[in-house]
Formats: sequence, structure tokens, C-alpha cells
Amino acid sequence: MSGYRPPGSTIGVLGGGQLGRMLTIAARRMGYRVVSWIGAPDSGPAGLADSIIEEPFDCGDGLATFLDRAEVATVEFENIPKSLLERIVEKVPLMPDAAAVGICQHREREKCFLLEKGFPCAAFMVVDSAVQLDAALGKLPDNGGILKTAEFGYDGKGQVGVNRGSNAVEIWASFEAPRAVLEEKIVLAAELSVLVVRDQAGHTAVYDPVENIHRDHILDVSIVPARLDPAILAEAGKIALGIADALDYRGILAVEFFVSGDGRLLVNEMAPRPHNSGHHTIDACETSQFEQQLRVLCGLPIGSTRLHSPAVMLNLLGDVWVDNDGNPDWPAVLALPGAALHLYEKHEARRGRKMGHVTFTAATLPEALANQAEARRILGIPALL
Repeated sequence: MSGYRPPGSTIGVLGGGQLGRMLTIAARRMGYRVVSWIGAPDSGPAGLADSIIEEPFDCGDGLATFLDRAEVATVEFENIPKSLLERIVEKVPLMPDAAAVGICQHREREKCFLLEKGFPCAAFMVVDSAVQLDAALGKLPDNGGILKTAEFGYDGKGQVGVNRGSNAVEIWASFEAPRAVLEEKIVLAAELSVLVVRDQAGHTAVYDPVENIHRDHILDVSIVPARLDPAILAEAGKIALGIADALDYRGILAVEFFVSGDGRLLVNEMAPRPHNSGHHTIDACETSQFEQQLRVLCGLPIGSTRLHSPAVMLNLLGDVWVDNDGNPDWPAVLALPGAALHLYEKHEARRGRKMGHVTFTAATLPEALANQAEARRILGIPALL
């Protein structure tokens, strides 16, 4: 079997967050070892790994240790220096590869890739000065636009709303980025995401599209099956598979979409790793997104992506701990039917910080939605808008 690595092999993970933690849980269950290079002091989630490297990502000793221990490598967040990824792939198989991660970690490269390959996305302009921004602002539609950093943005960070009347000089002076992408502002009807898995031989499988609802630019809930037009969902799955093929991708890829008020299906961004909106796969699908990532890394067959239960995943931010004096009522939450609690063991709870999630599965989607609504009431999370 091409690229097969038997149980007992060591998986190298770049990053030390909850995604790496859940990949480690899948690896432990299947008999694999994990070395996590986290690039900073451990904040908690990486603690399950067999070994942890805390040296910065620009440290030669850290790289040498990682290459000595890892037999195959992956990323659990995309903001790893591309130069480091290129050095790793010279010695150890990396999935996804440096080229794919390099596109997904950089908005300008990502938007240009989508445009070049013919995938639908919001209209955009690249700017690198106040003069260019001023000219671009004048081309915005009546609805305005959003100025986003070209790289290293997530959860709504690194972006600001603008319109044709905005002061380009003031905005650019405060933006603190050498290059930016100015996108048309989309009037949203819905947001959704599609997870695709593609193995070393190019075989693919797709999960049911997920309906996502955000609060303050951070994912609040994921709902599956998505309550959207089946034709839109089918097209989203087709586009996501096409993107994976165009990237010659290896591993789990998340493709996030906007559904605009005028009916357009637009790719918002891609994540070259397991994704927050795929956490339901642990409890509601035959094979989780984390096991799929492990299967690809180890040259194992892709598992079934079948959804065996409707599910609602509720994100748990640090607000839950802060608002409940550090003692959320987990017994009450776990008394609800179909509740599965996942905590990431982060050392400190802060507002807006992802601390865990709880997934509700049920025989029907209305039941799962009702149970997550009750969990929100118990934990003091505002009701869904």
C-alpha cells in the first residue's frame, strides 16, 4: 500500500491547539504515536502528545528534533511559516503539502487561486498602499466592502468594514499590514462549510455540508443536515471536491461558503486541516474528520463519511466559564439527551477563546436543536439569532 505506515509509527503535528489534541486522541485509539511541535509554551491541549517540542518555529534545534521523531507530518493550524514547511517536506512527507498550505494561509494567494481556477468567490481587489486603497474604494458597490489583511487573519481578526466614502489614508495608517484584500461586502443569506478528504492516491470523499451560524465573527453552532436548498448543498460539495483536486490535496480540507442574499454560492475561504465546523463528525459520522486525517497520513483507506445522526455542535467559548464563576453546570448539560462534551484542557478561560464544544445528536434535527437551546440557557449563552 503506497505510503503505508503501521500502528506504532509517529505522526508529527505542527501546532499545539485543540485540533492537534483531537487528532492525537484518534491516533492513540489506533495505536499511533504523536510528536507535537507547538512553537511556544504548552497552553494545555497538546498535553496528550507522546512528546512536545516548545521551541519557536524558527529554531534549528526544534526542527532537528521534529525531523528526528516524525515519520510523516501535518499541520493543525495554517499559520506555519511556509519556509519551514518547505524545509520539512525535504525530509519528511507533509500532508497537505507546503504549496497547498501556502495558498490557504494567505488571502491574496487564496483569492487569486480561486479566480484563476474558476471557482466562485466575492469580487476583490489587492491593495498595498493608501493610494491604491483610495482608488479601490471608489469601485466598491453601494453595499461597501471589507478590507482584510493578506495573511494571518481568523475569527474576524485583521479586517474592517469600509465604503466608498471611507478615508483611505486614515484606514491604511491604522491597518498595520503591508498588503490587503478589499472584498465586496456580501449580504448573507446563510453560511455553510464542506469537509473533503483526499488520500495519497487521489481518492476523495465528501461529508454532508454543514450550516454554520457565527456570533461576533466566531463560529457559534454548526447544524447538519444543513437547512438549505438541496441544489445549493450539492453544488457546494461539487465545488469543494474540485478545489481539493485543483490543489492536488492530501488530507482533510474545509471549504467555507457564503450564500448571498441574491442567491450566489461563493467560496469564502479554505482551511488546510480539520475544522471547527467538522467537530460533529466525532459523534455523528461513521468516521471523524480526525481519523480521516490520520488515515491519509498513514496510507490507510478513506473511511465512510456517512452521517448516522442529525447533529448540532455548540461552541463553548471562555465566556461560559467567566459568566459562571469558573463552574459551568456540566451535570445539567450532560443530562440532556444526546449530549457529548469535549473540553480542550486549556489552562486559562478568556472571553472569545475556544475552550470546548458540546455536540447534540438525536433522531431528528428539531430534537437536537431543542437540546442545544436548553444547553445555551443552562450555560448563559445568548439564544440563536
